[in-house]
Amino acid sequence: MAVPKKKTSKSRRDMRRSHDGLKLIQSVECQNCGALHLPHHICNSCGSYNKNQIVKRPKDTVDSKKD
Repeated sequence: MAVPKKKTSKSRRDMRRSHDGLKLIQSVECQNCGALHLPHHICNSCGSYNKNQIVKRPKDTVDSKKD
């Protein structure tokens, strides 16, 4: 079994872990409706991609219904 000969310093340990942090989620504004979505993905709110309607979304969604 491999056993280290010397103790790993705090600096070396932390430098090794420098890439383990979570990255911020990049989001872009939809050119059609203005909602935020992931880059190179279809917009969840309107179903468009690159100003082209890809998925037909119903006009009456749960968010826009008034009770």
